[in-house]
Amino acid sequence: MQSIIKDIKLAPLGHQRIAWAKEYMPLLNHLNEEYSKTKPFQGINMVVTIHLEAKTAYLALVLKNAGANVVVTGSNPLSTQDEIAAALVDSGVTVFATHGCTNEEYDMYLREALKSEPQLIIDDGGDLVNMLHGERRDLIPNLMGGSEETTTGVHRLKALAAAGHLAFPMIAVNDAYCKYLFDNRYGTGQSSWDGIMRTTNMSVAGRTVVVAGYGWCGKGVAMRAKGLGANVIVTEVDPIKGIEAVFDGFRVMPMQEAAKHGDIFVTVTGCKDVITKPHMEVMKNGAVMCNAGHFDVEINKHHLEELSVVAPYEVRKNIMTYTMADGRKLNLLGEGRLVNLACGDGHPIEIMDLSFAMQFLAMKYLLDHKGAMENKLYVLPEELNTEIAALKLQAMGAGIDTLSDEQKAYLAAE
Repeated sequence: MQSIIKDIKLAPLGHQRIAWAKEYMPLLNHLNEEYSKTKPFQGINMVVTIHLEAKTAYLALVLKNAGANVVVTGSNPLSTQDEIAAALVDSGVTVFATHGCTNEEYDMYLREALKSEPQLIIDDGGDLVNMLHGERRDLIPNLMGGSEETTTGVHRLKALAAAGHLAFPMIAVNDAYCKYLFDNRYGTGQSSWDGIMRTTNMSVAGRTVVVAGYGWCGKGVAMRAKGLGANVIVTEVDPIKGIEAVFDGFRVMPMQEAAKHGDIFVTVTGCKDVITKPHMEVMKNGAVMCNAGHFDVEINKHHLEELSVVAPYEVRKNIMTYTMADGRKLNLLGEGRLVNLACGDGHPIEIMDLSFAMQFLAMKYLLDHKGAMENKLYVLPEELNTEIAALKLQAMGAGIDTLSDEQKAYLAAE
């Protein structure tokens, strides 16, 4: 298969960035050392659709070293880093991804990747799974199954499974305890603010930040905003999460009220139309909006365009400014796409080391249980969570106690 990337000459820079990430990914290094010898995926065709940057590239290389024939595509038009794509191709991995591709090109890349007739897949957001359940159902008999990286993709899988339409086994890696506890909270929490601050060059301290959604990602964004000195408002539709935010020390109110107070808005819901025209009409001059959910539907861009009385313009890289009839200017970061990737480098390396170790083990679990799994949505077994956490603790130089036989008997007693 012939790769489609921006420029193979960018490979040296990509190799440098992958090498940097590798230095801080002890779990993937451990898996690479062990399975590059035994090669459990020898001869297995694998499609990996994920945000294409240095950390994900190293996962692809570890899978390749374990024997897989790996084909990689991006899972978001703005998250692909062209130098990383070039480095992967230079390392013998087939890649279909370019930064800033159109929606048509994005779909074309998925189609090209699926021509490899994968037996295992890693998806991020559900677009690959959606295509397999649509125009490429002919490939399903060849599939052992796949895994899903993010909350949005898991929502789509749950809908498929509930309707009885899920056609092959999928593992919701996102729902593994080690994944959402660390990746969603600490990963999204830090990387979203990395992207916001890098792009705006603005102070967070003293500003009012509105966080829409108080799931694990929203908790992380709110926690980091508070730590940076912001006054944080949370909006929610779930009363339990709402009261949790109150008990965590945040103000909680409907978005229509919060819109009047916010300086920076971060949507983290996985739903559409979280910020719409009525909210934009009451926002402060200079308000900044961005999205940390998977798809660019949480902030209604069409409403922004309808309200703008002059053509939107890029006031600074990755910041589009919209001018309201009364002269107010509202700003949108990264086209409303994932701010931590459209405007930054994604989650911290050490966090993704945990997540990608789980992705690797999910692939091996599917391979080891070929033919024994139903067309259902699974979660990684608890023992794999524990194994990964123990390895990560060891790599960080931390240790924990071990229960004595007497303690185990006490806890097990009725």
